[in-house]
Amino acid sequence: MARMSELVLRHKLLVVLFWLAVFACGVFASSEVGDRLSQDFSFPGEPGYEANVDILKKYGNGGPGNPLVPVVTLPEGKTVESAGVREALGQTLGQLAQKSGSRVVSYSDTGDRGLVADGGRTTFALVMVPGYGGMRGDLGTAIEENLEGRLPAGTEVRVTGLDELALQSGGSEEETGVLVETLAGALGALVVLAFVFGSFLALVPLVVAAISIIGAFLAIYGLTWVTEINFLVQFLVSLIGLGVAIDYSLLVVTRWREERSKGHDREESVRRALANAGRAVVLSGGTVAVGLLVLVLLPVPFLRSVGYGAVLIPLVATLVTLTLLPVLLATVGLRLDWPGLRTEARAGRAWTRWAGGVARHPWLATLAALAVIVPLCVVASGIRMGAPTAESLARNSAGPAREGLAALKDSGVPGGVLTPIEVLVPADDARRERVAERLEGVEGVYAAVAPEGWRREGTALVSVLPAAQSGTGAGKETVDRVRDVVRSEFPGAGVGGSGALLIDSTRAIYGSFPLVLAAIGAATFVLLARAFRSLVLAAQAVLMNLLSIGAAYGALVLVWQHGYGSEAIWGIEATGAITAWVPLMTFAFLFGLSMDYEVFLISRMREEYDATGSTGEAVVEGLGRIGRLVTSAALILFLAFVALASVPETDVKIMATGLGAGILLDATVLRALLVPALVSLSGQWTWWLPSWVARLLRVPPSPRRRPRTRSSAMRDMAGS
Repeated sequence: MARMSELVLRHKLLVVLFWLAVFACGVFASSEVGDRLSQDFSFPGEPGYEANVDILKKYGNGGPGNPLVPVVTLPEGKTVESAGVREALGQTLGQLAQKSGSRVVSYSDTGDRGLVADGGRTTFALVMVPGYGGMRGDLGTAIEENLEGRLPAGTEVRVTGLDELALQSGGSEEETGVLVETLAGALGALVVLAFVFGSFLALVPLVVAAISIIGAFLAIYGLTWVTEINFLVQFLVSLIGLGVAIDYSLLVVTRWREERSKGHDREESVRRALANAGRAVVLSGGTVAVGLLVLVLLPVPFLRSVGYGAVLIPLVATLVTLTLLPVLLATVGLRLDWPGLRTEARAGRAWTRWAGGVARHPWLATLAALAVIVPLCVVASGIRMGAPTAESLARNSAGPAREGLAALKDSGVPGGVLTPIEVLVPADDARRERVAERLEGVEGVYAAVAPEGWRREGTALVSVLPAAQSGTGAGKETVDRVRDVVRSEFPGAGVGGSGALLIDSTRAIYGSFPLVLAAIGAATFVLLARAFRSLVLAAQAVLMNLLSIGAAYGALVLVWQHGYGSEAIWGIEATGAITAWVPLMTFAFLFGLSMDYEVFLISRMREEYDATGSTGEAVVEGLGRIGRLVTSAALILFLAFVALASVPETDVKIMATGLGAGILLDATVLRALLVPALVSLSGQWTWWLPSWVARLLRVPPSPRRRPRTRSSAMRDMAGS
């Protein structure tokens, strides 16, 4: 670190010119990179995904997308058997399907009584639209208008479906763009930084953050020419990059001011700040990158692509902090440190008193922290991976989709028909009909239909309508039972649909997750043991991170799955489930981000312990110096996630909630209470690193020793 600081300070102009060039190129790249990012969410090799790809290839519709579901309620005295009703229904839907490239199943072309309810007054159809997703508002409106115009007077037609319910529950909200969210986060950060520094130095971390974000976009732009990068990465680079870069800058600038208060000149203060805070930044950037490796190691292409881009965030932020920031401090730092309403001459009084209280009553502090964290971790055990149910979407929507779902329910048709299971059969007519007949008898299946027109390239499609929606536990069990029957009795057939994809994608994401988690945990443990020169501190740090993530998951379950907060804050009622990729992304980023605060705090405690040999003084001085910094950094990250939560996509809001809750709990309950309490309880064992481990890690050992006072330590240092 000393050589780096000397190199940077000797070549100030070159450093500034280099980052100006990066910024200029990055501005161009950031304006172009959006068009090069992928919207792909593929799971190659998974049977449900492969079946859906085959269906889309041969039929051009259906597969992973959920259908439009027109619900027709005939007037009193009319049924589907009334003169002209069946013909009008079939002709109208057939014409619209032909124009839109859709595939339709209804009572008119199958005669299946499973598509009729309420004594024949109510019937529904499934319209499989082209592409993935199926949000076709114009087609839904055309279906309603054409059917009402050709069916008996007084007929009500309402088009529902999971995608229509989602669209009418807030999908019309306009996208503001990632730039707006980033600027909102930066504005909140500026307010916090102005309070922390009490001078124009508050602008410096924002400059570092801006160059870090633009530099990361430049690197990602280069990656898009080599491999696909998912569009989710742009939100993460902008907002998490903002938080991370400001965190690192905050640590270095605070230490620089502290060294200045001791009488060192500008450049010497930079050298001393980098010698201590700079090491913490390198360690923190490394742990954030290691946490993000969980995305790269999983066998899911779109998550891996997000991981490639996301790993660049802490690395670029670290590089800018260690090169450009020292130059800024050594040149314009003193001018910007005006009016200097706050200084770093001594540890914060409030935080010093707080640290002293925790050190005197560590058991009380431990119990208080666990009283908050443990219940949230228990709640997290009830997390349900899946898609929002139709009922939860309907509670947040208003319009034909909600009315159509209510009409289905009132007539006795289960909500599972909105999520059909599609079975692709390489078969002739006899086998197709045999498959439909057999699957209709499977437990949990409401109906199974095989329209004549559903044949392409030597294959036929059978639509299996489950009683329970495929995103629910009962629905997943039905999909598994259908798969078992198809696998054993109809070899060569494939099972697709949104339910099969959901099951397979969840398994792909989390099947190998325990092994990846173990590898990430082990790598982090070794990295921290070497940096902190302590086995106990490294183990505590990994444990704290796991508790932080568990508590964040608990907040997700409470706020979104159960709805205790989602409606009050966003006007969205309980989702009933969390989309499968959200907990993983939350883990990947929270694991590294929360480690920032552990690194900041423990690095300072280690420094104080090395100076005094007293665990008590290390806790008090370390938390006294770092407490305000950690809470300020957490508040800045929290504001960045608040900005992220303004993105229209509900899944992004959910992820932002988990990250924001995890950061706040981590910086307050864990780092301000539990960590110093555990350090106090473990005493001299906190710093223990036996000689044989030290040799493996290539660092000096750290045996237990008797405490010294700070004054005696200073005398020893002066004498040497």
